[in-house]
Amino acid sequence: MPPSWLPIVLAIVAGLLVLWLLVLGLFWLVRPRGVPIGELVRLVPDTLRLIRSLITDANVPPDVRVVMVGLLAWLLSPIDLIPEFIPVLGPIDDVVVGIAAMRYARWRIGIDGLRRRWAGTEAGFATLARITGTGGTGAG
Repeated sequence: MPPSWLPIVLAIVAGLLVLWLLVLGLFWLVRPRGVPIGELVRLVPDTLRLIRSLITDANVPPDVRVVMVGLLAWLLSPIDLIPEFIPVLGPIDDVVVGIAAMRYARWRIGIDGLRRRWAGTEAGFATLARITGTGGTGAG
């Protein structure tokens, strides 16, 4: 007869596995198509400056500023759906949340509003535009 705690442990493990699969599925749906991982990594410093600019600009709608503060809190939080120490998979939830937040900002203030606050290169902004769903055209 198995110990009484075994079904509970198995249920927790199964629940975490299902959650992990759901996050992977979500990542698959919102993944930036055609953007190599190296380009994403190079965007991080400029994207952080963009987030800071969006948070501190009084002309940005309050809901966008709240979303950007939430994004920073999510990225800095030690508690994640997928722990960061898991190779390759660890940052997936951060990427999904980051893409969703940036798409929301683009939807609310437009691609031109993001462009005005972008401090990076034009190539970097084109990558951000592709990630946020404008296809890199700058139309928004």
